[in-house]
Amino acid sequence: MDRLVTTVRPYAWGSTTAIPELLGTAPTGEPQAEMWMGAHPGAPSRTERGSLNELIDADPVRELGRRSVEKFGPRLPFLLKVLAAGAPLSLQAHPDLDQARAGYAAEEAAGIPIDAPHRTYKDANHKPELICALTPFDGLCGFRAPAEAADLIAALGVDTLKPYVDLLHAHPEEAALREVLTALLTADPEEMAHTVTEAAAAADRLGGDHAPYASLAHHYPSDPGVIAAMLLNRVRLQPGEALYLGAGVPHAYLDGLGVEIMANSDNVLRCGLTPKHIDVPELLRVVRFEPTDPAVLRPEASPTGEEVYDTPIDEFRLSRFVRPEGAAPTDLTGPVPQILLAVAGRPQAGEVTLAAGESVFVPAGERVELSGTGTVFRATVVA
Repeated sequence: MDRLVTTVRPYAWGSTTAIPELLGTAPTGEPQAEMWMGAHPGAPSRTERGSLNELIDADPVRELGRRSVEKFGPRLPFLLKVLAAGAPLSLQAHPDLDQARAGYAAEEAAGIPIDAPHRTYKDANHKPELICALTPFDGLCGFRAPAEAADLIAALGVDTLKPYVDLLHAHPEEAALREVLTALLTADPEEMAHTVTEAAAAADRLGGDHAPYASLAHHYPSDPGVIAAMLLNRVRLQPGEALYLGAGVPHAYLDGLGVEIMANSDNVLRCGLTPKHIDVPELLRVVRFEPTDPAVLRPEASPTGEEVYDTPIDEFRLSRFVRPEGAAPTDLTGPVPQILLAVAGRPQAGEVTLAAGESVFVPAGERVELSGTGTVFRATVVA
């Protein structure tokens, strides 16, 4: 197996302290947003044998196993991260597989450079994802019932928001949500900036359920995403709880530290809380305008002590082991690739001792036994 040397991405929204605290290192004062473990070309993990993507490219069947290669192709199907939000991420959604393939092909045919700021599709893959909280974790996920969103917005008492409130009381609900989000994202920027300023001041006065939106406006003044965020469910996870985000579900992470796993893709359609490009027509094609009640996932324990977070896709499977002192070793040998990430204690993967924040890549079929004390996340695939 290979101990991974990882890259920490310094995105502006990252916490300055959460990842250093996990690693037991001194903060640098700079944001540290995401620690990547995998073979994504944007920041592949490194090993003593070379970068992980180079190892896989050289012999995909050896590293990934025949099952994974036949099902997902000659690449690691998932990307594992430690995510540390110190400020809100952009409000966003991800395409399904057919939408990603079509969107990528269209932008390739149009000759749009892959790094162009107005490029939407970076690859031809979908990006379902799962976030599991390591600390209390705050986020937004899926649309509220429109009537609930209308009440939340109406309580602000901002005259220019009354037309949106009226629209949210219309039927069918899906059409009402679509019309309101479209109107918010296509409104006159100066008028919307004034509306958001008024709404933020009212949210600050009201506090309570409105407090998060005053905070959003502090980070993103005049951004229509502040109002769009009020259309979504607020979700607060406790450590060990998780949230699965499928295609078309609008969401944003607000604050907290978590382990995130996703299909190996970088396709993001933004809908607010960002200075980056927003492709409104494509966004409206991808977003699923249906009220949802976000299902908080809790792991299902197995006789081996493995606690699995059940999701409806095969590109990744996330589980964890919370190993008490004296626990018997667990054989994790399997026919597909794995990444093991320690988040507490000093467990051992084979002969490799892992401190918090350290990880290893286990090629398909390689014998590995988990022992020692601590908490370990296991990322693999269903093949």
